[in-house]
Amino acid sequence: MTNDSLNDDLMGLDDLDNLFDEESDAVRLDKSVPKSAPRDLNFFRHIPVKVTLEVASTELPLGDLMQISEGAVIELDKQAGEPLDVRVNGRLLARGEVVVANGKYGLRLVDIIDQQALGQLDL
Repeated sequence: MTNDSLNDDLMGLDDLDNLFDEESDAVRLDKSVPKSAPRDLNFFRHIPVKVTLEVASTELPLGDLMQISEGAVIELDKQAGEPLDVRVNGRLLARGEVVVANGKYGLRLVDIIDQQALGQLDL
């Protein structure tokens, strides 16, 4: 492919400045059509999400991990008693603590980190 044919196929850079300046029929919104009413998004309330309680984590070289034996202790990045991370589909949402309710582990939220995400769920 020659430079001349390449230049013929490409829009000139000067034309790019004008690309969005002019309102085309394909892009123009018809302002005479009223906006539709907000949709009822309550069906989102029934979509299951994965809630994970992350105790702590650490990074270590693979070689060190391969030498670990039963009974070994791996030091993690949180202090004992510090709130645990609550993740929803992998995204940090809050911090909490483990409780026991009716013989099962439970979770008490002590700090909501992503208040905006929770607000978006309030449909």
